[in-house]
Amino acid sequence: MSSDERTFRELGLSENLLRALDDLGYEKPTPIQSASIDPLMAGKDILGQAQTGTGKTGAFALPLLNSVDQKLNAPQILVLAPTRELAVQVAEAFGSYAKHMKGFHVLPIYGGQSMHQQLSALRRGPQVVVGTPGRVMDHMRRGTLKLDSLKALVLDEADEMLKMGFIDDIEWVLEHKPADSQLALFSATMPEQIKRVANKHLSDPVHISISTTNSTVESIDQRFVQVSQHNKLEALVRVLEVENTEGIIIFVRTRNSCVELAEKLEARGYASSPLHGDMNQQARERAVEQLKRGKLDILIATDVAARGLDVERIGHVVNYDIPYDSEAYVHRIGRTGRAGRTGMAILFVTNREMRMLRTIERATSSRISPMKVPSPETVAERRLSRLGEQIQETINGDLDFMKNAVAELCQQLEIDTDLLAAALLQQVQSERPLQLPAIQERQRDSRDSGRDRDNGRERPRRDSRGGRPLPTSFGSAEGLKDKPDVKMCRYVIEVGRDNGVGVGNIVGAIANEANIDSQFIGQIQLFDQVTSIDLPDGMPKDVLTHLRKVRVCGKPLNIREAGDTPFPEQSDRPRRPRNDRPRGDRPRGDRPRGDRPRNDRPRKPRDSE
Repeated sequence: MSSDERTFRELGLSENLLRALDDLGYEKPTPIQSASIDPLMAGKDILGQAQTGTGKTGAFALPLLNSVDQKLNAPQILVLAPTRELAVQVAEAFGSYAKHMKGFHVLPIYGGQSMHQQLSALRRGPQVVVGTPGRVMDHMRRGTLKLDSLKALVLDEADEMLKMGFIDDIEWVLEHKPADSQLALFSATMPEQIKRVANKHLSDPVHISISTTNSTVESIDQRFVQVSQHNKLEALVRVLEVENTEGIIIFVRTRNSCVELAEKLEARGYASSPLHGDMNQQARERAVEQLKRGKLDILIATDVAARGLDVERIGHVVNYDIPYDSEAYVHRIGRTGRAGRTGMAILFVTNREMRMLRTIERATSSRISPMKVPSPETVAERRLSRLGEQIQETINGDLDFMKNAVAELCQQLEIDTDLLAAALLQQVQSERPLQLPAIQERQRDSRDSGRDRDNGRERPRRDSRGGRPLPTSFGSAEGLKDKPDVKMCRYVIEVGRDNGVGVGNIVGAIANEANIDSQFIGQIQLFDQVTSIDLPDGMPKDVLTHLRKVRVCGKPLNIREAGDTPFPEQSDRPRRPRNDRPRGDRPRGDRPRGDRPRNDRPRKPRDSE
C-alpha cells in the first residue's frame, strides 16, 4: 500500500488524535499529510512546498502533537505565522486536534492583543505557542517565552513572512531555539532568501513538494469590470442581479471592509454574511454551513479566513478589492471551479489598477476578459422576470378573496385595475427598485497646491527651532525599482520620531492591516511628528479609513495623501529612506540613540500594534 493510500491509524497517530479526527470527519490524509507525518514523527526536519488549502496545518500539527508531553506545562512546539488571523486559525486547529488530550493548552500570541492577557496565559504553561514573529520576539526578550523545553519549531507560510519583511525576525528566533529541536519549514514558493534560511538552519531535511497545476484557473471564466472606486458598490449590486448563480464569495482586503460590505448588501435585501479572522470558530463554521445549505447566498471574506474553503454551491468569486499579489488572486478564484466544476471569477478594477490586472494576466498566463457593468434596463428586466416567476407561483393558489379585494379597492378609490396593479407593484419593488439611477462618474476636485494665493509662488518656512527652511510639501512618490509598473502615491501618517516609531513598526502595521506586501511599500521618511510613505496609487477608500484608526506606538496613523497635508512645524531632517537603511530599527522606549551597543539587535515588533 502506498503512503498516499494509508489511513491516519496506519500512520501511527495516538488514539486521542484519531478520536479527534473522527469527530472532525477526517477520512484520510491529504498528500501533504501523508508525506509529512512519518518524517516528523521520526524526529526529522522537513522542507515542505505546498499551496494553502492542501491540509498543511494538519501535516505538522498531528505528528508534533503525537510527541507532546501533556504533563509538562512548558512550550514544546512553537509555530511562527505571518498574520494574526493565520496564528489564530492554526491555534484553533491545534485545539481541535488535541480536544481529547487532557491538560493540553495552546496559545496564540500576536500584536493588538492585551499583553497582560498573554502574560497570564504564558504563566500557565501552554504546550503549543502560535505567534507572529514580532510578538514572539517581544516575549522571548522579556523572558516570558522560554524555549528550554522546545521540541519543534514550525515556519508556516515562510514566503508570506518574507514578503511582509519578517525575514530578520525569523533568523533571530531560529538562532535562539535549542540546537536539538526539530525544524519544519512550509512555503508555497521557494524564493532565494527562503532557500538560504533552509540551507542554514535545517539539518538533513526531508524535501516534500506537492505539485499544483493551473487546471483550476483554466476551468474558470475570468472577467474584469472597470469601475471607479466610489461606484463599486452600485456596480456590484448590478452584477449580482444579472448573474445566474447560487453561492458567491466576495473578497475584500480588510476585516472592516468585510463587515461593512456585508451590512450594505444585507440592507439591499441580499442574504450575506462576513467571514474574517476575528470571528470565532463557531461563527465561521455557522456561516459556511448556511452557505452550503442554501440559507445564505453570499459570503464576504478576507484572504486568510477563506483559505481551504470548498463549498460546491460557490459558482462565482468576486474580487471586490484587487489583490496586490497574483498568487493571492489564484488562491481566491480557486474557491470556485473545483473538482471538475466550472465557475466564474469577476475582478473589479479601477483605472489606476489596470497595470496590476495585466501583471495578474502575465503571472497566471490567462486572459481576463472585459465585462461591462449591467445597464439599469438589464437589471430592471432581470428583476421583473424574477418577480413574474414569483407571481406565477402565486397565481396557482386560491385567489378568490384577493379578487374581491381588488374589486372593492377599485370601487373605493374610483380607479381601474391597471392603475391599482401599478400602485401595488410600486410598493412591492420599493426595497429593490426596477428603475435604477445611471452611474455618474465623479470629477476629481482640484487641490490647493499650497502656493501663495497672491503671487502663485511657494513660500519657504522656517522650522520652529529656528533651523533651516522647511520644505513646503512632502514631494512626489518615487516608483518601485522592482515593480516599475505599479504607480505610487505619497501619503502622510501622524506618527514620527518623537513617538519612538521605527520604519519596521510602520511596515509591519500597514502590511498586516491593509494586507499589502512589503514589496509594494516604497520610500519611507521619518520626521519628528509625521512620516511620509509611498504606497500603491488608488488605495481603496475603505482601506484608508481602516488605516486611519490603526495605532502604532500608541498613536493612530490618520493616514492621508501628502498633497492634502501642509508640512508641520518641526525638524526637516528625515531619516534615510527605508531602501537605503540597514536592517533593523530603533526599539521602543526612551533609550537614547547613542546608548545602544553595536551588537544589540534592535527589537522590531512589526505586528504589535
